[in-house]
Amino acid sequence: MPTFTALTTLPGKPEAEALGEAMERLVPEPTGVGVFEIEDGSGLWEVGGYFTETPDAAGLALLAAAHGARDFVVSELPDIDWVAKVKRELSPVEAGRFFVYGSHDADRVPEGSEPLLIEAAMAFGTGHHGTTLGCLRALDRIDTNGFTGTSVADIGCGTAVLAMAAARIWPETVIASDIDQVAVDVAKANVAANGLAGRVTCVEAAGFDHADLAKRAPFDLIFANILKGPLIDLAPAMAAHLCDGGFAILSGILNEQADEVVAVYDALALRLVTREEIGEWTSLTLKKHN
Repeated sequence: MPTFTALTTLPGKPEAEALGEAMERLVPEPTGVGVFEIEDGSGLWEVGGYFTETPDAAGLALLAAAHGARDFVVSELPDIDWVAKVKRELSPVEAGRFFVYGSHDADRVPEGSEPLLIEAAMAFGTGHHGTTLGCLRALDRIDTNGFTGTSVADIGCGTAVLAMAAARIWPETVIASDIDQVAVDVAKANVAANGLAGRVTCVEAAGFDHADLAKRAPFDLIFANILKGPLIDLAPAMAAHLCDGGFAILSGILNEQADEVVAVYDALALRLVTREEIGEWTSLTLKKHN
């Protein structure tokens, strides 16, 4: 069955969300609509829909004009078994002692490594992306330098690969949260597949807004691999939930955005320890000093 995408951009989150809602009323209806901030400093938001029938070009043109968006670009996606493709093309990733792999590469796990199984269907958060890789390297680095986490949170956990990595090397339980229930379900499945049920707790939460997070605070390590905007919005809560001397490992930051994020957190007494660039992405390790 063919799949079509229709994508456009426009400035402003409210405007983008309004256009996304309007797209859902198109005929033929999209099977899904997404609204995302483009993290390139442009202030633009992308609005896109997926269709199993050719979308109505006239309807899309009217929506774009009515909402001040650029003309929609409609594309037909090739009929590909994406999971099989990912399995072929995603090789295992080594990040310090951590070895992130899919079940199709189970026979390649090196002796002495800390293995983390993430299935190919869950491609974001497998460690291939520079943000996840940077966070895993940062975790390996602080542990090698003598830090042991006793109260760890993974905010915006996605696949929960970072929470699981911490649970692999330290004895205390870890809490992982995501704003999306689908991501939480994925995280729980990954935790079970890695034999870490009972070691990693997964909850649905916006930021730190959950009773289980409040009960476990303050944390001595917080991961947040999200995006620049949410990281800046979360900065006061991050500082409030981090104990003195605790670490924050942050990513999802384009290289040119890193100075701004560092400045915001520095003003809240979270000082830069290390900064690593992998491709176009920067990962930061910060330490709280009151």
